[in-house]
Amino acid sequence: MVLSDVDIKRHLADGRIRISPELPPEQYGSCSVDFRLGNEFSVFEHSRFPFIDLRHNTGIQEMMRTVLVGPGEAFILQPRDFVLAITEETLELADDILGRLEGRSSLGRIGIIVHGTAGLFEPGWMGKATLELSNLGRVPVALYPGMRVCSFTFEELSGPSSMPYRSKPGNKYSGQTSPLASRLAAEVSKLPEQP
Repeated sequence: MVLSDVDIKRHLADGRIRISPELPPEQYGSCSVDFRLGNEFSVFEHSRFPFIDLRHNTGIQEMMRTVLVGPGEAFILQPRDFVLAITEETLELADDILGRLEGRSSLGRIGIIVHGTAGLFEPGWMGKATLELSNLGRVPVALYPGMRVCSFTFEELSGPSSMPYRSKPGNKYSGQTSPLASRLAAEVSKLPEQP
């Protein structure tokens, strides 16, 4: 069941959901909370790397450069571009609560997508959320750190997970504080070679 704003606030008060810094009233919806865009972006260096080969365990993070945006400045997301960004807020979930990251309608209406597939935050998650930003439109869009960029909804599990994310062997992104690139290559490189 999706938690209402009343339940979200109750779980924030009892520490089962932790968000820092504390959210101002305008970031609460009827069943969600808005998170703001951080100032760090990871951008693929298209001209230096012609493709990503997951089998050869190329360091994907090495294929990206970090862009830090100063106060009052904008990050310009070009048409058809894809970048990773980070939220300003940090999220920590109890072992029986999951979070779902959703895009904001106001951004979707100008072609900005905030996640492609990674919208589920498992019970036991802790860290900042990496955003998978894409501009599906034909016009560049200025994105400003501190703007509300996504929302989170929360659901209670039927009971605590026996394998919360922070305790899962090989979890890849727990505790992240910057936009981390995919770590899928470590899995794919272990696959047997085809004859």
